[in-house]
Amino acid sequence: MAPIDDTEPVDRHAASPTGTTPSARPPADGAAAAPSGRMPRWLPRAMVLALALIATFQLGSWAFHQLTGLLINILIAFFLALAIEPAVSWMAARGMRRGLATFLVFLGLAIFVAGFITLLGSMLAGQIIKMIEGFPDYLDALINWVNQKFHTDLRRVDVQEGLLHSDWLRKYAQTSAAGVLDVSTQVLGGLFQLLTVALFSFYFAADGPRLRRALCSVLPPARQAEVLRAWELAVDKTGGYLYSRGLMALISGIAHYILLQALGVPYAPVLGVWVGLVSQFIPTIGTYLAGALPMLIAFTVDPWYAVWVLIFVVVYQQFENYMLQPKLTSKTVDIHPAVAFGSVIAGTALLGAVGALIAIPAVATLQAFLGAYVKRYDVTDDPRVHGYRSRGPSGPGMLTRIRRPRESRAEAEEPS
Repeated sequence: MAPIDDTEPVDRHAASPTGTTPSARPPADGAAAAPSGRMPRWLPRAMVLALALIATFQLGSWAFHQLTGLLINILIAFFLALAIEPAVSWMAARGMRRGLATFLVFLGLAIFVAGFITLLGSMLAGQIIKMIEGFPDYLDALINWVNQKFHTDLRRVDVQEGLLHSDWLRKYAQTSAAGVLDVSTQVLGGLFQLLTVALFSFYFAADGPRLRRALCSVLPPARQAEVLRAWELAVDKTGGYLYSRGLMALISGIAHYILLQALGVPYAPVLGVWVGLVSQFIPTIGTYLAGALPMLIAFTVDPWYAVWVLIFVVVYQQFENYMLQPKLTSKTVDIHPAVAFGSVIAGTALLGAVGALIAIPAVATLQAFLGAYVKRYDVTDDPRVHGYRSRGPSGPGMLTRIRRPRESRAEAEEPS
């Protein structure tokens, strides 16, 4: 009989009397299960989801940077539509269609801006022509002063020849010729942005009720009331800011026109309009920009006239800041001057000149909206509220404690 080889594999199916595979014996307690070597089922899906999120973020960031200019134009158009909303609603309430009312408002604004630019351009062109015509006289006066002070023998012909044949003039002409294309591109881009803003603001103003209905249709009733309230506050504050600034610009323009006309400065009406608009609608530095041009024109007439214009600009600015502006803006954009200044700086840092223009009405709207929901309490009757320092719980103040011993010694030294 042949011996049995113990190394020969045993057929487990044959060894089982029932023909079924016996179940694997569970591992002993404390023994770690052997790794299967397979990737978890959730890992591929997690990797795909992470890659999809990264791609979506990158695509959204790229699209946002590409559309930043368009978004800023839409923001400007929205605030412009809010500013003209009271006038459009007033005409629409009297039976006029909103589209026609919006068109008439825009037509009036376009006529005013075109007239102002035409008058300002003619004034600047006249001054430039006058300076070019008087340039030889200015050059002769300068040459005579140099000859007298430094004992030289300069002539105007030699100076003109040196300027015409100088390398500096040649390089400047080449640079200017190369920059003409850039200037033309910027002008065309500015016109396109202006057209974009005008188109969006027209649709925002003409279709204002439809836009509000579309926005409220996706919100529950409680949220609809809050959105409509915020919209109403934005219209009131933006329109109030624009109209109060327009009234102050009118008063400022008339006041400066009277001064310039009394001094005999040319182009007094245009300079008055310039001072009124620039000083009111360009925050922070508008007053200085507005007063620079009248001072320059007045200096060409008489240097002392420029000093009088400077004094009047400073005095009028104080009158406007402390008397006129608080009365006109108390019911429209009643915000603290420090808050207004900070909002202008923040708006400039975020959106440049556009942010500076819309910062004040935006902050006024936010302040009014928050004021309607923030609960306020009665202020306690405490001297510290009114700016007075209260005495401490230890008794009288230091000066009183010092005076009392002196008074006691003086009474003791008095003869009885």
